[in-house]
Amino acid sequence: MLKEVLLIIAKNLVESPDSVSVEEEVRDNTLILKLRVASEDMGKVIGKQGRIAKAIRTVVKAAAIHNDKKVVVEIVQ
Repeated sequence: MLKEVLLIIAKNLVESPDSVSVEEEVRDNTLILKLRVASEDMGKVIGKQGRIAKAIRTVVKAAAIHNDKKVVVEIVQ
């Protein structure tokens, strides 16, 4: 569910929604979601001073509260 939330948000922000992917990894009882976008879309996902990235992380963490999970969103190239 959290992966889908992140995909929906990211695909609506970028110019190339087909290049958006999310990889899940579990480490020490923490779900790590690795968001990959096209290099030209990195600025749109991160935003000025990281504000959009912070907002994305906040929304995903809020969704994770309902599942009692700890989640980390990493934006990677």
